[in-house]
Amino acid sequence: MNMDQPDANSGYAEETLTFEQTSELPGKVLLEFGAPWCGHCQAASAAITEVVNEHADLSHIKIYDGKGKRLGRGFKVKLWPTLILLHDGQEVGRLVRPLRADEVRDLMSKRN
Repeated sequence: MNMDQPDANSGYAEETLTFEQTSELPGKVLLEFGAPWCGHCQAASAAITEVVNEHADLSHIKIYDGKGKRLGRGFKVKLWPTLILLHDGQEVGRLVRPLRADEVRDLMSKRN
């Protein structure tokens, strides 16, 4: 597998948003920064998916992060996966390397 490109089946997208555009996203948005080959991301995947599926009003955007990726640097992401919850474009919470669904649920309960 080429480590520079996201796996087509991973759900991670190359950066399609700029940092400025994230401030214009309406409603609740969960940004998930990571990489398809990341063991921590794979370990967290089931817990994240479980909670995302409980929130019909949530937009979940998986962003392929790595060296030189501007969006991750704009949010000061250092470890994967990093979940950032936005409400109407404003960060209201973040969670780094979750392992349990209840950790993700706690993040989802945050409001601005």
